[in-house]
Amino acid sequence: MFMKTDTPSQDATDEGTPVSVKIRERLTAAHKRFNANDNIAQFIEPGELEKLLDEVEGKMQGVLDSMVIDTVHDHNTNNTARRVAKMYLNEVFKGRYVPPPAVTEFPNAEHLNELMIVGPITVRSACSHHFCPVIGKVWIGVLPNEHTNVIGLSKYARLAEWIMGRPQIQEEAVVQLADLIMDKTAPDGLAIVMEATHFCMGWRGVKDLDSKMINSVMRGVFLKNPNLRREFLSLIPKNSQN
Repeated sequence: MFMKTDTPSQDATDEGTPVSVKIRERLTAAHKRFNANDNIAQFIEPGELEKLLDEVEGKMQGVLDSMVIDTVHDHNTNNTARRVAKMYLNEVFKGRYVPPPAVTEFPNAEHLNELMIVGPITVRSACSHHFCPVIGKVWIGVLPNEHTNVIGLSKYARLAEWIMGRPQIQEEAVVQLADLIMDKTAPDGLAIVMEATHFCMGWRGVKDLDSKMINSVMRGVFLKNPNLRREFLSLIPKNSQN
C-alpha cells in the first residue's frame, strides 16, 4: 500500500541553521553587498534580530574564553558577552540592522533659496578597522530651491545617527550621509563637513589624543560656486571641539 511521505517544512529544515547564515544567503541571492557600513535591514525577517543577538552573544563568549577570562567566577565579566552583543546590535551598530528613520517632508511653499546650515550635530561611530570609537561633529549646509523637500532640523540629526551607527571610515560616512540627504531633499546644493576624534589613534597605535580628522563633501552649486562654498565654511565655528 502506498504511503504518503510528508515533505519536511522549510522551517524544519532550517531549524539548525544559524540566523546569520540565513541572512547572508538572502543577501548573496539578491547580489547585495553587506560590508560593515551597509544597511541590511530589508533582509532581516521579523524576530530574527533577537535570534541574531543570541548568536552574537555566543560568539562573543567564545572570544572571552579564548582571551582566558574567567567569566564564571569574575563578577565583572559574567554577563559581558550579552552586554557587548546588545551594544553592537541595538546601539552602536544599530544603523546596519534597522530601516531609515521616518522623515516627514514638506513642500518648499515659500520658495526658500538661501543658505541654511544645521550643526554642529554630535555623531558617534566606530572605525571599521579596529571597532574603536569615532566621535565628532557634523555641519550640513543646504541651498534649497522651490522644488526642494523641507525636513525638520532634528531629522538631519536622525539621518546622521542612522548613517554613523555602523562600522565606518570617516571618508565614506560623509559620502553616504550626503547621498541620503540629497535623495531626501533634492536641493540645489549640499555641503557637509565632519570633524572627529578617532580612538584608534588615541587609545592604541600612536596614542595621539589631540589629532582630529576633518573632511568635507560638496554637491551641486557648492562645487560650482566658490563664493557660496567660502560662505558656508566661514560660518562654521573654528576649533569647535576644543
